[in-house]
Amino acid sequence: MAESYNPDNVWAPFGAFSIVVLQGTGQIVHLKGQVALDASGAIIGAGDMRAQVRQALTNIKTVLATIGGRMSDVISLTHYTTDIQAFMQTGDIRKEFFAAPYPVTTTVEVAALYNSDLVMEITAVAEIPQERYMRPSMAQAMHE
Repeated sequence: MAESYNPDNVWAPFGAFSIVVLQGTGQIVHLKGQVALDASGAIIGAGDMRAQVRQALTNIKTVLATIGGRMSDVISLTHYTTDIQAFMQTGDIRKEFFAAPYPVTTTVEVAALYNSDLVMEITAVAEIPQERYMRPSMAQAMHE
C-alpha cells in the first residue's frame, strides 16, 4: 500500500491532495485519462464541471474495481481542465471519493479537450495491494 505524507519544510496542501506518495510493494496501475462518458460512451453533463468531475472519478472507481482496486489505492492524479476556476470549486466532490491521506495531484488548464462539451479529464496511478489485485483475465471472468 502506498504511504502519503506532507513534509513540514514545504507548503501545506490547501485541498484534497498530498505532497508525496511513496510506492510500496503492490501492483502499480496506470489508468488512461477518464472523461465524463457513461458506459455507452455518451457525454454526461455537457459543459458542467461538477457533473463531469463526478463522472470522471466514478469511471476511475469503476475501472479500479474491475481489478480489485479501490479509490484509496490511488496515489497520483493529473487533472486537465478547460476552466481552472470552475475546477477549483469541485474540492467537495473529490472528498466524496478520497479521504486523507489524499493522492498527489497536478491540475493543468488546457485550451480544449477532444470534444467541446468536455471540460475535464483525469488520469490516475494506483497501487493495488497484491492480496486484492486481480489480473484482467481473472477480473473479466468475474464480471461477465
